[in-house]
Amino acid sequence: MARFRKPLIVIATGTAVTGLSLFALDWADKHFPPPIEAARSVSTEILDRDGQLLRAFATREGLWRLKTTADDVDPALIRMLVAYEDRRFDRHAGVDMLALGRAAWQFVTNGRIVSGASTLSMQVARLIEPRRERSLTAKLIQIARALQLERRLSKSEILDLYLTHAPYGGNLEGVRAASLAWFGKEPKRLTTAESALLVALPQLPEKRRPDRFADNALQARKRVLERAEEAAIIEPSEVAFALNADLPRTRRQLPALAPHLAEAARRANPTSERHQTTLLRPVQEKLETVAAEAGRKLDPKVSLALVMADATTGEIVAEVGAADYFDASRSGWIDMTRAERSPGSTLKPFIYGLALELGLVAQETIVEDRPADFFGYRPKNFDMQYQGDVTIRQALQLSLNVPAVRLLDSVGPSRLMVRLRRAEVGLKLPPNEVPGLAIALGGVGVTLKGLVQLYAGLANREQPVRLGDGIRDKPGLIDDQPLLEPTAAWTVANILGAVQPPAGSPPAGIAYKTGTSYGYRDAWSVGYDGRYVLGVWIGRPDNAAVPGISGYKTAAPILFEAFAKSGLAGTALPRAPTGAAHLAPNDLPAGLRRFSINPNGLVSASAREKPPQIVYPPEGAQLELGRDAAGTPLPLVMKMQAGRAPFRWLVDGKPMTDSTRRRTGEWHPPGQGQATLTVIDADGRAASVNVFIRE
Repeated sequence: MARFRKPLIVIATGTAVTGLSLFALDWADKHFPPPIEAARSVSTEILDRDGQLLRAFATREGLWRLKTTADDVDPALIRMLVAYEDRRFDRHAGVDMLALGRAAWQFVTNGRIVSGASTLSMQVARLIEPRRERSLTAKLIQIARALQLERRLSKSEILDLYLTHAPYGGNLEGVRAASLAWFGKEPKRLTTAESALLVALPQLPEKRRPDRFADNALQARKRVLERAEEAAIIEPSEVAFALNADLPRTRRQLPALAPHLAEAARRANPTSERHQTTLLRPVQEKLETVAAEAGRKLDPKVSLALVMADATTGEIVAEVGAADYFDASRSGWIDMTRAERSPGSTLKPFIYGLALELGLVAQETIVEDRPADFFGYRPKNFDMQYQGDVTIRQALQLSLNVPAVRLLDSVGPSRLMVRLRRAEVGLKLPPNEVPGLAIALGGVGVTLKGLVQLYAGLANREQPVRLGDGIRDKPGLIDDQPLLEPTAAWTVANILGAVQPPAGSPPAGIAYKTGTSYGYRDAWSVGYDGRYVLGVWIGRPDNAAVPGISGYKTAAPILFEAFAKSGLAGTALPRAPTGAAHLAPNDLPAGLRRFSINPNGLVSASAREKPPQIVYPPEGAQLELGRDAAGTPLPLVMKMQAGRAPFRWLVDGKPMTDSTRRRTGEWHPPGQGQATLTVIDADGRAASVNVFIRE
């Protein structure tokens, strides 16, 4: 028995030591856990719709530390990293005993450190809990922390922490921040040479900076590539090509786009690490460049703003709140896309559209552009000139003031305000004011975002849309009737699409309108194609006058340039809906050939006579198309009351019959579908109903 006693003592002692070690590790693990939660603190990111970085904010420590996972990085970088730093990463429990033994033996035999033994887990432990001293005690604590990390986290989670915290010089931490700073792109698109450099830098991040110590960086990259070739994870030909690749010579700034929206996102949710917007980074970048270049040509105190949105979804794809966010002379920190200003003439298309929808006018209807007095309100044209008799088409294209006021007086300012609410845009009236005729010339307040939302209702003929950037507003379709009946919306686009571009601007296939507010305080231009809407505002944030600015000369050139450079232009304006047509003057019914007015500039309808009203069919009726015994479709009987004879009936804007003094009529529907019936009396007043005919 004596000969077995010593081995038994050794085994018992080893078992006891192991048990005590495990007990000590469990105790330390419970009472001194690793700072994993603190390590999850990263830079706040503002992302575009596709997840691209718009802007990042440094951490409290002033570090650019962007959250990075293996899925964010080119797989070749991960393979090189493991081959170079920790080839048995998937097989050890935090400490590579083989590497540790090799390093200890090399130290004893050479008297110096020949190779390291730190695993990726140990490096993560050091990164999330840095220690200044390099001692045996610090190394033992690092080993213990690595074991703790392995017990708490999966291998992929440990790898993600390394990719997020690896140092890259200065205040750069993590592969993603380094990739953006050194190569200007996300790490998912790195080349082999770029991946190898990012594997090499964290060992000596300051002494291997490619912009300062290019030779050191080249040698370090070479060692990584050679190790990768030895591990057979990269082909020799690819290594040879990567060895000759150029190094980056400068460190780029991280993206800092959409500053107003970025600040709004942080205020809205300060604890969130990532904020997703609806913006598209390439479009945002290009429009900010357009704004900055245009701003340099303006007076130092004049700023500008742009909003571009998708009229089919309501998503804002780019918004620029100032020419330069950091320019104090322009009050660049003020987001002028959300500031209420006078819209000038930019609301005129909605007045004309409503008058067209009500059947008061057609494109070739003659309207007078002469001095007029509307109960003391005497509008004048921008150039103080008058054109005499003009067509509705010409009046809108030339943005004549008097005809617009005549139409608004006939339509009614309150009706216009109610109609615009379909787009959920509230116009701000002066204090204690009721809707009046001054609305036609900009006598209300509206934001650039609100104005673009109104025009999105013209571009989207099916349904009004709610604009949103994903942070301050959520985009989407509005559950309401179209802002204008499709035929009227098409007619407005047909008129505005024929307006000549400003001098020097190429055709863009857009319908657009300009506006200049009273006193030269604001210059506007808003345009749209078949999908996108873009609005431009120019002025001083303090609302002071800017002599010489105008919508056409100042804002419109920027509109066309921004549309062209956005990369989104090219969707043709929609075709005319069924029943829409541009009738020649001779084809118009008598009641539509001239907009009837009296010498005082008022619609000549007698105040004692009620306007016409269609009593059958009612609004929204669904009517079955009847047939006689022979199968011939029966006519639909229409009835109206009030108004002054003679009357003219129209279907989808086209005259149906000659004028008649009877208050009934007959219509033979061509088939199933939607239709708009309109009756116009002798004074030009109209009533309309929308019906649906089914077989």
